[in-house]
Amino acid sequence: MIDTSPSSVDVVLPCLDEAEALPWVLDRIPSGWRAIVVDNGSTDGSPDIAHDLGAHVVSEPRRGFGAACHAGLTAATADVVCFCDCDASLDPGLLPTVVGPVLDGAADLVLGRRRPTARGAWPVHARLANLQLARLVRRRTGLRLHDLGPMRAARREALLALGLTDWRSGYPLQMVVRAADAGWRVAETDVPYRPRTGRSKVTGTWRGTWQAVRDMRAVLAERPSAAPADGAGIAGGVR
Repeated sequence: MIDTSPSSVDVVLPCLDEAEALPWVLDRIPSGWRAIVVDNGSTDGSPDIAHDLGAHVVSEPRRGFGAACHAGLTAATADVVCFCDCDASLDPGLLPTVVGPVLDGAADLVLGRRRPTARGAWPVHARLANLQLARLVRRRTGLRLHDLGPMRAARREALLALGLTDWRSGYPLQMVVRAADAGWRVAETDVPYRPRTGRSKVTGTWRGTWQAVRDMRAVLAERPSAAPADGAGIAGGVR
């Protein structure tokens, strides 16, 4: 049984102009869990909306997805921290299925493998790029992942110990690569992927896509930070 006491799980929600999606997203946060909305320079009133809806709001002036995620991780106080996009493409109500293996001790890092629910939810070019990225990650780390999705969960202190440094689009990838280097048990579980609310700040523009590719190439070029421990890889029983 998953513990949903107030101190058990914090949910980090990086936010840049997500006023339209915030009410639905925050309403879907599991009862008793704390939502940490990290505003990354919104101009549409997102911080005020999040505050009025009961979220803990953090301001991160440095632009970048990684900067926002890490500010949320630093602000978190719970033992287990989740990350979820704030654009309504992923349902925070499903986070307990992602957190469960971490709380149960079956995995150290769990990623939500995105499964599109509607045409256009995941553009073909973005999906193909993700598949290629997963192949490169397999070659670099040995992890047989299918997706580097943004919905994920791990223990806060362990995440901080990874020493993540990419403040832009490479942050989620760097988390996986360094976790694998440290011998973490990494698992996947399927999550529905919905059409997002609003325009993507990354794959929705050529500039954002190119920047993401450049960031991720730099991460994959990193030298291993630690020798993998025995048993590293995909945690058994979690698909």
